[in-house]
Order: sequence, then structure tokens, then C-alpha cells
Amino acid sequence: MHELSYMTRLANLACETANENHAKSVKKIKVEVGAMTGVLPKYLEYYFPTVIKGTILEGSELETMLIPVKAHCNNCGKEYTPTADNDYRCPSCKSIEASIIDGRDVKLKEVIVD
Repeated sequence: MHELSYMTRLANLACETANENHAKSVKKIKVEVGAMTGVLPKYLEYYFPTVIKGTILEGSELETMLIPVKAHCNNCGKEYTPTADNDYRCPSCKSIEASIIDGRDVKLKEVIVD
């Protein structure tokens, strides 16, 4: 259910962006959804028509892109995607010491206006 609040915030941000750019209408908004967020793109898409009703976004399209988790190994510096296949370890040095560098956010990536 937290997808509704995410979609509401994203729509508000897209409306602000469109208004700041003096847009007459919005064709599409693009949203990146990190795999670690727990946010399901299909639910963002489900709530989208309801959230944008009566706004400058009404009639626009929502495009969601799932962003995989990317980690940076604190031991050897390699960037990798932690998965069950690699036991969530660095494939180069097998370390479990890593920093997550992508896949934790939900972002409004682009607003395409008329």
C-alpha cells in the first residue's frame, strides 16, 4: 500500500516540474524504482490514473524502470550485483564487506512535456 504514497509524491513532483517549465500538458513521466525499495512498479501503475486525475498529468503515460541493486566491494573496489548466485558476496574477492550504491531509491527520472 505504500505505493500509493510514493505515487502521490512522484505525481506532485512531476506537476511542480511541469508548472515550473510552463508546460501546457505532460506526455509521460519516467520513474526509476530500486530493487531494494520493496516498491512494486505494477502498483505504482495501478494507482497512477487515480492520483493524476484532475492534474496537468491527466492523460499522461507512466513509464517505470526497475533498477537492480549494485554494490561496491569495500575490500577490492569491484562493482557488482549481489545475488543468491554469488551468495551476495563480491565475485572477485568473496568479501561480504560492501556499500550499496544503487537500487535503494524511487526517483522521478524525467517529465516529458508539451
